[in-house]
Amino acid sequence: MKHLHGLIAAPFTPMDATGAINLKLIPEYYRLLKANGVTGAFICGSTGEGVSMTIAEKKAVTTAWAECKKGDNDFTVMLLLGGTCLADCKELALHAQAAGIDAVSFTGPFYFKPASVEALAQCCAEIAAVVPEMPFYYYHIPVLNGVHFAMIDLLKAVGGRIPNFAGVKYTHEDFMDFLSCIHFGNGKYDMLWGRDENMLSALAIGAKGAVGSTFNYAAPLYHQLMDAFANGELEKAAQLQQQSIDMIRLLGKYGGIATGKAYMKLIGLDCGTFRLPVTNMSQAQFAQFRADVEALGFDHYKSRPEAKTHS
Repeated sequence: MKHLHGLIAAPFTPMDATGAINLKLIPEYYRLLKANGVTGAFICGSTGEGVSMTIAEKKAVTTAWAECKKGDNDFTVMLLLGGTCLADCKELALHAQAAGIDAVSFTGPFYFKPASVEALAQCCAEIAAVVPEMPFYYYHIPVLNGVHFAMIDLLKAVGGRIPNFAGVKYTHEDFMDFLSCIHFGNGKYDMLWGRDENMLSALAIGAKGAVGSTFNYAAPLYHQLMDAFANGELEKAAQLQQQSIDMIRLLGKYGGIATGKAYMKLIGLDCGTFRLPVTNMSQAQFAQFRADVEALGFDHYKSRPEAKTHS
């Protein structure tokens, strides 16, 4: 299985004014990501509100993204199956396979949590077995699912019993664990970094691919960061990472993950609002948010529909 490289966006699921899924926007979304040199989409994840969607909705979103990327071998679509009901995950995995997307992912059960890393590995094995030809990724995000096992221990527990286990989407700050996973099995597994605000640190220890929500609306910033790092311009790379941090800090100021959809409005792709229990900013807050974003110089590095594909 190939290792993924570059920026993989975690798309927001477009919603209309009633809160229903807006599938008509997905082709435009796909073209936006392509235009800005993004190499893939991790759909129905945290940013995509997968936990707030029905199975039918996730199937519909999966099919829509599969239609967009049909014949595009340079763009990878991966579906987060879920993390509570294994039967639902299996059903979605089979749908993903039939739809023709590239890979599936699973996160640790977050209500009845696995008591051991071995139990977590058993969950992965059971789901991965229904789509043995598809790359299967584990999604490590302990801040949200409360499953705190070290991923090096999961890779050891997986061993050779899950032939299609491809790697880990790693959304955590344990660089010691991440580096050990990169080196495990002579680099066998694909380790995708998931903290946009720490990308430079991840690049320094060997990350080649990353999955992030801010790549939706600020991909050019991260391309510049990666280029600066590759060229040995570390001070410039650090300055660009600081721009990323300043941008991400506004998410906290304006209520969290839903602020990402406000950024999308500013680049001209209105994905609606987040579903409850996530709250959204008011119109008055949006006006102040727009002013704060302008003060960051966001226009200089935001994603643009007319952008040229990054080489």
